[in-house]
Amino acid sequence: MAERDLRAAVIGSGFGGLAAAIRLAAAGVRVTLFEARDQAGGRAYVYREQGFTFDAGPTVITAPHCIEELFELCGRKMADYVTMLPVTPFYRLFWTEDGASFDYDGDADHMLAQIRARRHADGEGYLKFVDYSRRVFETGYTKLAHTPFPRFSDMLRVAPQLAALRADRSVYKTVAKYVKDEHVREALSFHSLLVGGNPYETSSIYTLIHYLERTWGVFFPKGGTGALVAGLVKLFTELGGELRLDSPVSKIRIAESNKHLATSPGHVDEPFDLVVSNADLRHTYEALYAETPAAKRMVKKLDKMTWSMSLYVLYFGTDRDYKDEIAHHTVVFGPRYRGLLDDIFHGKTLPEDFSLYLHAPHVTDPSLAPPGGGAFYVLSPVPHLGNAPLDWPNIAEAYGDRILTALERLLPDLRKHVVVRRQFTPTDFQTQLASHLGSAFSVAPKLTQSAYFRPHNKDASIPGLYIVGAGTHPGAGVPGVINGAKATYSAIAKDFQLDRDHTANLSLAAGVLG
Repeated sequence: MAERDLRAAVIGSGFGGLAAAIRLAAAGVRVTLFEARDQAGGRAYVYREQGFTFDAGPTVITAPHCIEELFELCGRKMADYVTMLPVTPFYRLFWTEDGASFDYDGDADHMLAQIRARRHADGEGYLKFVDYSRRVFETGYTKLAHTPFPRFSDMLRVAPQLAALRADRSVYKTVAKYVKDEHVREALSFHSLLVGGNPYETSSIYTLIHYLERTWGVFFPKGGTGALVAGLVKLFTELGGELRLDSPVSKIRIAESNKHLATSPGHVDEPFDLVVSNADLRHTYEALYAETPAAKRMVKKLDKMTWSMSLYVLYFGTDRDYKDEIAHHTVVFGPRYRGLLDDIFHGKTLPEDFSLYLHAPHVTDPSLAPPGGGAFYVLSPVPHLGNAPLDWPNIAEAYGDRILTALERLLPDLRKHVVVRRQFTPTDFQTQLASHLGSAFSVAPKLTQSAYFRPHNKDASIPGLYIVGAGTHPGAGVPGVINGAKATYSAIAKDFQLDRDHTANLSLAAGVLG
């Protein structure tokens, strides 16, 4: 590798970009990681104010082994870089309509007892659902999540397995086959929302999340998700990788030598043998590769695809910790489920009601808030700007007030105890993160936009361009984008004759890190 001096540019330092950059650096490639913002992490940004630490993006860490693998391939242990704390229950579910609650966790007996308490006959159905989720997990995650689908024949190869699992059914329809209680149906189907999918439209393949969490648990990094980002950045730079913050890439053009010439602040037309884009899909093709004819064709294709919903996120710190009232992760279901989801994914206006995800990390790690205080964020799924081009700068404050008022059913007198507050709207997703339509999870995870039908990890029309992140296979979520980076790396390794599994590079990594 030293003789070849292969150079790679990775655009964007989200989890997908970091994972790809680490794999490339571990293989001996000279990697430059470009980040437009002043911190690494992409959506996993960190806000700090008056002693409160707010993780801006991912907060649910599942399948930690896929992160551990990044350290292992370099001859290192993740525990030496970041401490992962178990979260229990995984989620506390609360229904505003009747005040019911449900602790969703990895204790199989506890889950079964709660389900039987609501409707005894659903206990047997739940056990059958767990078995179904296991079979989907063994196919959809263990075999396919880290495998690229560059050819239609790749899809045909797995089609019989997907057909046998009824991947054509939605998550909700599949769950409803096994259990009848509506609260339990919602408890077992909401997970697709965490990766940008409508439970009534997302393929049943995403029921694997239930078995994945049941198998490995749910974790949170000590110090916040930003601490995990810092650990990955440290590993990357120890491998010799270069991280450039405040360095947005404005354009990339292809030279006659097939070099990708990237333009960024202070570095004009810098040559790279390959580019891995962790930037927004449409931004990659419309803005970065604007001068490339094949990119223009891809933009037209992307414009025909269905994009995930957006989010309104409110970060707030309180002078009361509320630890007796709240769990680390709480999902608050409003009075409607399907009707609200229809409004979120297809509506033209902002729904009057909402369902919420409330994150209270200080319950697990008190260091994230001042003594006696609480660090929270609450997100509300909302329509993306293509469906509902709302005037968020003018309506966001009032919308946040409504959410805080609603949360007082769980957190008494909440508005009196809020001392710090900030928000992030669909408009911010569009302007600060260059997210198409303000979508929070890129291309929606429908069956017709999955695997081969999803934008590929390797671009077939632009040699040397590879994609990581939520928009490519297998999709959004921390395990999704990290496994996606593994799939992308395998395509790069094949094209550039790199070591596929890094085993030959352990001595190299040890030398660099030592």
